[in-house]
Amino acid sequence: MCGGFTCSKNALTALNIMYIIVSFILIGVAAYGRVSSIVTNITIFGAVIACGVFLLLLSLVGLIGAVKHHQVLLFFYMVILFLLFVVQFSVACACLAMTEDQERELASQGWKKASPAVRAQAERLFHCCGFERNASDPTAEPQCEHVPTCCPPQEIPPDGTCECQGCWSALHQAIRNGLKITGGIGMFFSFTEF
Repeated sequence: MCGGFTCSKNALTALNIMYIIVSFILIGVAAYGRVSSIVTNITIFGAVIACGVFLLLLSLVGLIGAVKHHQVLLFFYMVILFLLFVVQFSVACACLAMTEDQERELASQGWKKASPAVRAQAERLFHCCGFERNASDPTAEPQCEHVPTCCPPQEIPPDGTCECQGCWSALHQAIRNGLKITGGIGMFFSFTEF
């Protein structure tokens, strides 16, 4: 039977369970974006993770308010949910509006600040050498000879140089994909909160 607060209670319960699932999706997608951009620390991904955690907590509050029929709790739940929509929408727009120059600047700064171990890990993962240069130079770091998939030992010429692509192109793809996926999913789910 659907009458009085029963229908509203069931609808709010289902909605908050859906928000719990959405919060896990947001956290997972943003974590993927953060991990895939190995040398950069893009704070937008952190903001999406924060929105996901906040949505999880807020949906638990909404679930409690719906089950206990607590009107004051539900009122503040709706107000805070609207504010979360505004923040999440803004963060999603920032993810989608990032230009290639901004991405390059962030990646370049991250590359310079990254430890040699992180750089080596990125080079092995993306099969590249250095940030933008593509040839190993004895005076430049890192040496491309240390990236086996880039310069197999049997293919290194006698002069010691090794042609290999720079890591920017691979990093750019990983960052771009992470931003597009995170921004798109954040945008979609921010409208479900409205």
